[in-house]
Formats: sequence, structure tokens, C-alpha cells
Amino acid sequence: MSTAAVFRLNKFISDTGFCSRRQADQFIEQGKVTVNGVIATVGVKVSNSDTVLIDGKPLNAKPQRVYLAYHKPVGITCTTERHIKGNIIDAINYPQRIFPIGRLDKPSEGLIFLTNDGDMVNKVLRAGNAHEKEYTVTVNKPITEYFIKKMASGIPILDTVTLPCKVTQLSKNSFKIILTQGLNRQIRRMTEYLGFEVTKLKRTRIMHIRLAELKAGQWRLLDKYELSELEQLVQDSSKTAEQTTHPHDHEE
Repeated sequence: MSTAAVFRLNKFISDTGFCSRRQADQFIEQGKVTVNGVIATVGVKVSNSDTVLIDGKPLNAKPQRVYLAYHKPVGITCTTERHIKGNIIDAINYPQRIFPIGRLDKPSEGLIFLTNDGDMVNKVLRAGNAHEKEYTVTVNKPITEYFIKKMASGIPILDTVTLPCKVTQLSKNSFKIILTQGLNRQIRRMTEYLGFEVTKLKRTRIMHIRLAELKAGQWRLLDKYELSELEQLVQDSSKTAEQTTHPHDHEE
């Protein structure tokens, strides 16, 4: 005899696309969630046969999971707060509720993923220090050999020293950098330490997925091959990353 699959209540709620797990926990703590007519507590487990209501209203059926690659333009803010002007959700205007995975600072542009799959958000953020992100960067004056060497070997910022990374000069004023870290405004802080100022910053790749021909403001769905490899990569890296702590994904 088979038994129904059980899930933590916050995961059950986030899987419907209603909100993130963290927001679900807040609703539960506020006493807004009931399971079979009883006010729920954080950590309770439910199955598909249970009746879960938020503010007395039933949740929608689980939507099909979607995974988007988006070329965030300069000036768009990576927040789901709709009252903030220029938020990423209004900019994309996707018909389902989706969340950005990580972030990209307002003055930066380039590749960012969005999804309605709360599990994938958590897995990618957990594996954050184990996968590559590639950027092209333009600065305000000619780059020196010393600059490239120092950027690659590590810069003291935010009470730490950045991990060694790959840096390649592209032109007089621009370079490519591949990071496996996500410190707050990392590239901007690194260049500032060396007396340079970033004038343009674009993320061109996350792991195996490239920005390619996507123009600023355009998005596309990840294909099944990209998705399959993404799931494999975050599965492998999250196993090794779970023992370590790292900053939340404050991208450039």
C-alpha cells in the first residue's frame, strides 16, 4: 500500500507559487495558515490530501515549473517588492509568480535566472560558492598588468580577502573576470581598492548558461538540456557546500 508524499508546510505553500518559503513561515507564525481547519505551526508536515488555507482562502494548484534566463537592464532592481519602481517582476511581466535567483545590482546588467521553483532557488543559493559566474567589466582608465595580477590573486574587502579568480584583459579599459564568490558589490569594491572605477558591468555567464544573444530586457525559458545540467550541478555542489557557510548571494 502506498502512502501519500508529505512535505513541510512552508515547502507545500511555496511550491504553489503563492510565496517563498520564508514568507510562508511568516504567514504561519502570524497564525494566518490553517491545515484541515486547525491553525498551523511552523514545521508541520502536510500531504496533497490536506486542506491548506491562507487567510481562509485555498491555495491554487501547483503551477508548471518555469525557469527563465533574463538579461537584466541597468536600472532594474532585483526585488519582488512591486511597490519599488523598476522592480524586476514588473519589468518581465511574466504571467506566473516568479522569483529571481540571487541578485544583480541596479547599476549592473546581464544574466539572472528567475523561477517559480522555491527548491531551485534554495539549491542554487546554497551552492553559490561552488559555481562560476563570468562578467565583462569596463573601468574609467587604462588597465595595468599589476591591476590584472592583483584582481586575480585576491583583494582585501569586507573584512576578508577575495578568493583567487581568473581575470583576462579584453581591451585598454576592459577585462573579463570569473568569480566563484558572491560578496556584496564584489567587483566594484575590488576595482575601487586599486583606484579604478567601474563604468560598465555585465554578467555574461552563470555556470554553463550564457547570456549569448539575449538583448537587455529580453528573457527566454531554459531548455531541457540546460535545466538538466543545472539540476545536476547544484545537486553536486550543494552536497559539498552544505558544510560551509557563505554570504547571501549579493551579486554585482
